[in-house]
Amino acid sequence: MPVSVVVGGQFGGEGKGKVAHFLAQDMGAKAAVRVGGSNSGHTVIDPKGNAIILRQLPTPSILPNVTCVLGAGSYIDVDILFDEIDRTGLSQDRLYIDPNAVIITEDEIKAEKKSTLRSSIGSTQSGTGAAVIRRISRDGTARQAKDDDRLKPFVRPVVPFMRELLVKQERIIIEGTQGFGLSLLHSPYYPFATSRDTSAAAFVSEAGLSPLDVDDIVLVIRTYPIRVGGNSGPLPNEIDWRSLSDEVACGRQLLEFTSVTKTPRRVARFDSAIVAEAILINHPTRLVVNHLDYVDSEVIINGITESVIKFCKLIEKDLSRKIDLIGCGKDKLYPLYSSVQGYYDVTK
Repeated sequence: MPVSVVVGGQFGGEGKGKVAHFLAQDMGAKAAVRVGGSNSGHTVIDPKGNAIILRQLPTPSILPNVTCVLGAGSYIDVDILFDEIDRTGLSQDRLYIDPNAVIITEDEIKAEKKSTLRSSIGSTQSGTGAAVIRRISRDGTARQAKDDDRLKPFVRPVVPFMRELLVKQERIIIEGTQGFGLSLLHSPYYPFATSRDTSAAAFVSEAGLSPLDVDDIVLVIRTYPIRVGGNSGPLPNEIDWRSLSDEVACGRQLLEFTSVTKTPRRVARFDSAIVAEAILINHPTRLVVNHLDYVDSEVIINGITESVIKFCKLIEKDLSRKIDLIGCGKDKLYPLYSSVQGYYDVTK
């Protein structure tokens, strides 16, 4: 069945939102599912060139013919959701919310802010983890989407809607959140993890679909992995942004901030170990590498350079598999190889 799952292969910030948006356009998707909670932000570039950060809606929400789905495994901050509906211009008929999705309450946000999670594991304090805990406690206090009057126009059965699309062979994109290295189940760095499993299998379950529906698993990685700032856990080969800026020689100071907490991210040189484990468990059909402009800033102007080719070949050797698509600081993705001329010219 035509379902694509977008998975992060490191610690988040790999560019999954960019990839989900690109795939929805490229594959003519009719629906896009955003899983997880409001504790991660995905960036997409709108037609006017403006960057939009989304924490609840999938990035294909800015496309006119894509219906957005928040499945049963979603954790919803209603205020954030309505702000994103307003900013994207999403119409009521283009948003389906599963009745069993859980609402993040103000009490849960306050509980996380009062906890030590920010200092101990780098939590975003969005309330997502507290909502997960309340849900699994099964004491009847978890608030669901079907219980929130504000969401009534959007709450409807999402599984029959998606099943009907799949029967018609229409493409669905599942936009995974965070990164494999943050998985509650599989991260080698537990307890420095998020509150959910972040594997493709988990995303499919949260969406309400079957593993048999999936024909495309897209693993997204970046040239220089990041983690959120603070005491967020091990980051092999960690460097600072000034060192990276000097190496790239881009003429400007590189510095990234987290989408949710707006704090400086940590950064490191590429490490294949966590990606290899992500490949082992997710068994992706395609591999995407973003931020090749961090390897050589000239790639944006002059196309694939020798240093970029060398970097990609090292990744392919370490991982024992080919890179399918690359991102070079633009919103669009490009195939690394062209059957006609070898390496693809990203300037065209």
